[in-house]
Amino acid sequence: MLRFDHVCKRYPDAGEALSDVSFHLDKGEIAFLTGRSGAGKSTLLKLIAMMEQCTRGSVMLDGQNISKISDRRIPYMRRNLGLIFQDYKLLNDRTVFDNVALPLVVCGVNHQEVSRRVRAALDKVSLLGKERKYPLALSGGEQQRVGIARAIVNKPKLILADEPTGNLDPDLSAEVMHMFEEFKQVGVTVLIATHDIELIHRLGHRELRLDKGHLVAS
Repeated sequence: MLRFDHVCKRYPDAGEALSDVSFHLDKGEIAFLTGRSGAGKSTLLKLIAMMEQCTRGSVMLDGQNISKISDRRIPYMRRNLGLIFQDYKLLNDRTVFDNVALPLVVCGVNHQEVSRRVRAALDKVSLLGKERKYPLALSGGEQQRVGIARAIVNKPKLILADEPTGNLDPDLSAEVMHMFEEFKQVGVTVLIATHDIELIHRLGHRELRLDKGHLVAS
């Protein structure tokens, strides 16, 4: 599903952020991406999300080489991705429904299908009764679940989650991780960037650990 082959990323003003990184994730696999601040986690996620391109090597997503992808094809390939952020990145002047619908609207999905899929996604995260509320009227845990619904509404093949439990209490963290386990069961690949060592040890999924741009455990 996802493969890095000898990937390097160098910034002109900051040197090499990733050095000869190689790994692969299978369909339906959950893995944790770990490392101290500055280890290269954000750079690696940006390469997958096609926000950056690698300096050397290749990044394969669902059989497609996205390391040298043209700008024109990026929106099409991003339909395979669901992105979940620690700070939610919700639009506070839009309702929950409109926030979740945004990826579908961008893709030109018809109104009836948007309505059906948004409600299905909200049902999946137990927020079906709150589609007309605004994000600031929700708790932090509910806002994170809106972010998850938005990430899955387009039925992605790969979910990238950047510190998705960082602002949540242990019970809510467990709830979010249970959702990821459910996505795994239907063949969705999940890569979770986290500093939560206890979470990693408790769940026992594979760990990809970066240290100063080098992959030191996979």
